[in-house]
Amino acid sequence: MTPIERIKAGWLPGLRDDEVQWQVLVFERDAQRLEVSVPMLTAQQMLALADRVRDAAARHLRSMTVAEIIDVIDRAMARLLDGNDPMRQQADTWLPVVSGYDADMVRLGLTGFFKTFRALQLRRFVVEDFANPAVLDGFQPVAKGGAARAFGPDLLVHSWAGNVPALSLWSMICGLLVKAPGIGKLASAEPLFAGWFARLLADVHPPLADCLAVVWWRGAGGEDADALYARADTVLAYGGNATLDALRRRLPVTTRFLPHGHKLGFGVIAASALDTLKAPSIARLAAWDVMRYDQQGCYSPHVFYVERGAPVSARAFADYLAAELANLQRRFARRSLDLEEGAAVAKWQQGIEWRAMSAAEGGDLLIGPNDAPWSVAFSETLQPLMPTASQRSIAVVTVERLEEVVSAVAGQRDFLQTAGVAAGPEDLYRLADLLGAAGVTRISAIGSMSMPEPGWHHDGRFNLLDLVRITEIEQSAELAAQPFARYAD
Repeated sequence: MTPIERIKAGWLPGLRDDEVQWQVLVFERDAQRLEVSVPMLTAQQMLALADRVRDAAARHLRSMTVAEIIDVIDRAMARLLDGNDPMRQQADTWLPVVSGYDADMVRLGLTGFFKTFRALQLRRFVVEDFANPAVLDGFQPVAKGGAARAFGPDLLVHSWAGNVPALSLWSMICGLLVKAPGIGKLASAEPLFAGWFARLLADVHPPLADCLAVVWWRGAGGEDADALYARADTVLAYGGNATLDALRRRLPVTTRFLPHGHKLGFGVIAASALDTLKAPSIARLAAWDVMRYDQQGCYSPHVFYVERGAPVSARAFADYLAAELANLQRRFARRSLDLEEGAAVAKWQQGIEWRAMSAAEGGDLLIGPNDAPWSVAFSETLQPLMPTASQRSIAVVTVERLEEVVSAVAGQRDFLQTAGVAAGPEDLYRLADLLGAAGVTRISAIGSMSMPEPGWHHDGRFNLLDLVRITEIEQSAELAAQPFARYAD
């Protein structure tokens, strides 16, 4: 009989467990069964919770300097990076079960992710958006005269997606850095980490215990969700575009809405990067970008465009990539697919095979066996950027010149985000200019596509600046105040 582990998720300051209705979400993997109880609040409880976190933030969070907040987060990250810490061990044990991802993949992914939130990285993060971070602590002089101060939301509501483990950490830390009381809605696909992190912060710095809350509701929610949305002045949401559009329609017109929806990534590889020494290395890095979380991230690649004329051809690069994906499967096995996901992969593969059979000239083919837990499609002719079936399915497309990539991706302008580029410095900047104009917001190295740097501008926006409002003391007010000073004649 499979042993059952039970975990209560969420974080509800001021509410006892017996005051709340709980819904059980069941996750099974191999011989493990996990039952996660998530909290379902009434509209009245939601409003009381919103009042509690706002009052607590006014007393505690907003009295802290940004430097003090960074120190608290850094101490929490130090614990999450300690393999002997019970919180980290819990994450390593149960996040693979709820996500289905390979345990070593999750462990390595979490370590890389947590490292981006250490103190030094957070200071870079803040400086990226604020030339003078002290503007978050009080009024600071501005170049045009006068002074300005940045205020975070009165109540920040997070709506999280569960496609990547611990994704909630990003927005939670953004909210803390701008001193915003926050309430987050758990994703049913990953209902664990946000509550754990709130508990960890309360342990590291107890005054923060009541400044955050983590809740759940079924589907789009009802009166409970509407009560919270009506109280929030800013909503930061992740998910599919249809879900985000439905959420936007539910918000008051005065509510600031910051959505992060579906995006497409792709890679560009110049001929200069494909000699006999460099090509295997580039293929290995590209395979890691495909393998990480099975392309479920918004930054994951779906197509690699390879320039013709290199000592190693685009077809040979596709073979290298297939071999590397096969190697990674032995180390980080792809998660088991449900019927819908398996059908999507089969349909994508069938489409490639039909295109290969109907092509007037050869050059389109599917590399590797159909039942392999990875898929590489190769095309000798230019193909527009289209999403694959994910789950480690990737296309390699030949281009005559790098500039052709711009026209190939232009049709997806609204969905462009990350481009991984392997090219010399002159080609990199020339191509970056063209891709930026086409809608790309992030250009990384091949191998770093699925590991954004601290402080990156998510979807081309500011992580912190978008959350704040600026209050200015104009120079006219400063000058007008002088005659009323105690020292004035």
